[in-house]
Amino acid sequence: MNVNDFEMIARLLKERSGLLLGQDKAYLLESRLNPVARQYNFKGFDELAQAIRLGKDENLLADVTEAMTTNESFFFRDSKPFDQFRDLVLPHLLEHRGSRKSIKVWCAACSSGQEPYSLAMILKENEARLAGWKIEILATDISREMLVKGKEGRYSQFEVQRGLPINLMVKYFKQDGDRWQIEDAIRRMVTFKPFNLLDDPSAIGRCDVVFCRNVLIYLDQTTKAKVLARIAKLMPPDGFLYLGGAETVLGISDDFKLIPGHRGVYGLAGDVGDAMATAVG
Repeated sequence: MNVNDFEMIARLLKERSGLLLGQDKAYLLESRLNPVARQYNFKGFDELAQAIRLGKDENLLADVTEAMTTNESFFFRDSKPFDQFRDLVLPHLLEHRGSRKSIKVWCAACSSGQEPYSLAMILKENEARLAGWKIEILATDISREMLVKGKEGRYSQFEVQRGLPINLMVKYFKQDGDRWQIEDAIRRMVTFKPFNLLDDPSAIGRCDVVFCRNVLIYLDQTTKAKVLARIAKLMPPDGFLYLGGAETVLGISDDFKLIPGHRGVYGLAGDVGDAMATAVG
């Protein structure tokens, strides 16, 4: 791959997904795009690059973007964020949403669905406390392939063994050949929709909790700031934002503050947000 082709494709990926790709990732670019070249019957990477440069095939550009999107995910990833959701966030919402009895959670960049389904299982385990409540879990991703997989709710043996407690696997999954199917009651709790974090999320509506974990690390500072500013506009003063353990808002956004003692969990800055952070922290 020549430098011009790399820079052209890197610009395309940044424009379409926010992905920041350094020259040291040229090997990754080529290895992930070679299957795309074969899929479109190109003779090699050079022919693929030429087609990308022309920019006439939207399906090709979408497939190139999707191929470069990191889709690493597993059930109850890192475990602690989900413990915090059960022990910190859910009790707060039950106490402060009693008048309208509704909770909305947005899982941004949901990949193949393990994160939203993990939250759905937590909420299902607490269904007695949530009787009469309206629960919405919105799962979005830029990858069409991952959304299809998430909607199906079918996972390999490796995927269900990776982070999923055995008691929940037995309770909420059924084996179907060499795959494991999540039960319909859990699957119906999650709505999957395509969404690019570079776009305006206002149509998503107000969200009590936003999971945007392990996404910002792939974006540049300016794009991170824009994404966080847009998320902040969707949240009530006592809403919760989850970021990945290696991510931070420091030096990027003044809209959020870390909730003391709860790594990766943020509340909105401001009088109400600061009071809430102090109360739950």
